[in-house]
Amino acid sequence: MRKVSRAIRLKRLSDLRGIRASGLVSAGVLRMMEEWIRPGVSTAELDRLAEDYIRSHGGVPAFKGYRGFPATICSSVNEEIIHAIPSGRRVLREGDVITIDVGTVLNGYFSDTARTYFVGEGEPPEEVGRLLEGTESALWAGIRRMRTGGRLGEVSAAIEEELARFGLTVIRELTGHGVGFELHEPAPVVYNFGSPDEGPVLEDGLVIAIEPMASLGSGDIIPCSDGWTYKTRDGSLSAHFEHTVGLWQGEPVVLTDPDWEVGWSQDY
Repeated sequence: MRKVSRAIRLKRLSDLRGIRASGLVSAGVLRMMEEWIRPGVSTAELDRLAEDYIRSHGGVPAFKGYRGFPATICSSVNEEIIHAIPSGRRVLREGDVITIDVGTVLNGYFSDTARTYFVGEGEPPEEVGRLLEGTESALWAGIRRMRTGGRLGEVSAAIEEELARFGLTVIRELTGHGVGFELHEPAPVVYNFGSPDEGPVLEDGLVIAIEPMASLGSGDIIPCSDGWTYKTRDGSLSAHFEHTVGLWQGEPVVLTDPDWEVGWSQDY
């Protein structure tokens, strides 16, 4: 295993394939959630469905037991940004937004992905639609800026620029991270803001979780009494989109997107 520094752990192609297999299970959970997220469903029920799905596909929930976290998914509703614990008492209502954040361990490889959904029939209200569209667009803007020889700051700057284009506020205190051999590798830290000339130079074999988080109001956050959940200080709606992304042969490979053509050579 090669290293770009003592902290960043680069992956071989065999590792990327393993993370991809894990990532497809995590992606399957998010796709399944499209059918189940609706008014009247509790977040505990969504958690049960997610765990059953991961285990039935040979994986283990990466979040469950991680630093004591008690569930398979994080199910953050409305002003909750990340890490909300599923509960039978938290029942979804028409007009809510909910972020499902999920990770899988499969054959020792970790993946991490998230998506924010609108709860209810039809299109979301204009402001909610802007929040969801803009945050997801920022994720893809960051992914597109990944390239061998570039700097990680280019990814961060692209995310910030795209959120600004949609008039959204960056949640600056929460970041992405390295992933693959562990759920949260110590490096690199993937900021959702910054300058393109900052950060480490990107090399083939890098795998990171890119995860912009944004709100319709303030970027200030506060922790909740459960010790896990963070929410916006002003109660404004928030969104969170995330992919596990590798870098190979100079280009990004979205390891948690089942529609992404991996394109790597079988000779490597």
